[in-house]
Amino acid sequence: MSHDCLPWHSVDCAAIFARYGLRLSQVAARASIPGSYWGDCEAGLVADTLYVRDDTPLHSLLHESAHYACMTATRRASLHTDAGSCDMEETAVCYLQVRLAEHCGVPRARMFADMDAWGYSFRLGNARAWFESDARDARCWLQSHGLLDTHAAVTWRLRE
Repeated sequence: MSHDCLPWHSVDCAAIFARYGLRLSQVAARASIPGSYWGDCEAGLVADTLYVRDDTPLHSLLHESAHYACMTATRRASLHTDAGSCDMEETAVCYLQVRLAEHCGVPRARMFADMDAWGYSFRLGNARAWFESDARDARCWLQSHGLLDTHAAVTWRLRE
């Protein structure tokens, strides 16, 4: 795994995915990950299943699960590899990913560092600055679709 990002299996996150109706499926070491948009060790998403290997970084798994929650039911019904999101939804996915990490017991600072190491791109130059100072639009989008409540807490709902 590149960038010394936190591996998915280092934290207990299976319950989070179950709350969204996602199944976790581990593939063999060095095997191709089904539904992986980026390839290599990055998580894959096909229908309601998240595919990972031992070397899959947690941020990748959380990002794909956030895509699943943020997409419409129509897109979820035919989901294979490409979440097909617009820029605003992609920004919301990044915000939700940080919030989901907290439910895995991963401090925000660690998630920000992993996002920066992987190469997520934000207007203010890094994940922390974006989240703390420039993510109001993402938070509002998530609230308008029922994925966060008025206090920005995760609701565990899927976008309708």
